[in-house]
Amino acid sequence: MTSIDLNADLGEGMGSDEDLLAIVSSASIACGGHAGDAATIRRVLKICAARGVRAGAHPGYADRKRFGRFRLVLPLDDLLAQLRSQLLLARHVADEVGVPLEFVKLHGALANQTAEELALAVGVFASIQAMDPKMAVLALDNSQQVRAARAVGLPLIREAYADRAYTPDGLLVPRNVEGAVIEDADAVIERCLRLAHRHEIVAIDGTVLRSEARSICLHGDTPGAVGLAREIRDALEGDGVTIAPAAPEVDEPWDLRMGEDEIGDMPLSPKDPG
Repeated sequence: MTSIDLNADLGEGMGSDEDLLAIVSSASIACGGHAGDAATIRRVLKICAARGVRAGAHPGYADRKRFGRFRLVLPLDDLLAQLRSQLLLARHVADEVGVPLEFVKLHGALANQTAEELALAVGVFASIQAMDPKMAVLALDNSQQVRAARAVGLPLIREAYADRAYTPDGLLVPRNVEGAVIEDADAVIERCLRLAHRHEIVAIDGTVLRSEARSICLHGDTPGAVGLAREIRDALEGDGVTIAPAAPEVDEPWDLRMGEDEIGDMPLSPKDPG
C-alpha cells in the first residue's frame, strides 16, 4: 500500500498550528532562530503528543527580522553555533515535555543553500550528527542535502514540496521568481498524487523529475494553508494513499571522494532570498 508523510513547519506564529496538527503526520518546529521560543516549542510538542504527530526541530539562520529567508554572510563556526543553540533549546524543551525529537529539517535560506552547496551541507549535518547520531534529516530529495546526510551517516527522510515550483535540476525555484509558489489548489493536489503514485515531479519548464521523496511539505504560512492541507490529505486518502510518518533510510556513510576544490571552509555568499 502506498504511504506518504505530510509534514508542516510549525511554531512560526502563523496561528494555524493546532488546525494543521489535525491533518499532518510530522511537524517541524521552529526553535528560536527565524521564529519560535521555548513556550511555542512546548505548546506544539504537547499537541504533537496528543495527536500522535512525529516531532522534529526546524532550525535556520538566526534572523527573525527577515524570517530566515535571506542568506547571511558569517563564518561557518558562527553558523554552526547558531544551529547548536537552537537544537539544544528544542531538545531541552522536548526532554522536559517527554516528547522525542526524531528529525531535523533546515529552514528557509539555509535549507536552500545546503541543497545547493555540498561542503556547507556536510559541515552542517556533521555538526548535527555530533550532537545526536540517531537524529534523522528531512532533506530535499535529489539535492546536495541528501548526499551530505548519507556522507555523514545520518538517517535520511526524503522530502518534496507540494506548493513550490522546481528547477529542472531538482532544486526549488527562488521565492522572488514569478511562479515559485503554486497557488492553484487543483495543481497542488495533482502534484501530490503524481508524486505518491508515480514518484514524479514536473519542473517549472515541464521537465519530469524522478523523486523518491515520501514526505510532502505543506507550508503553514501561505493563504488558505489549512484548507489546502485538508484537501490534499482528503485527495490522497481518497486515492488509496495512507498518511503516516515516513521511515528514515539508514545506510553506511558514503565516501564522497571530493576534489580539493570542493573541500574546506566554503564562504557564505549573499544571494537573493531563498
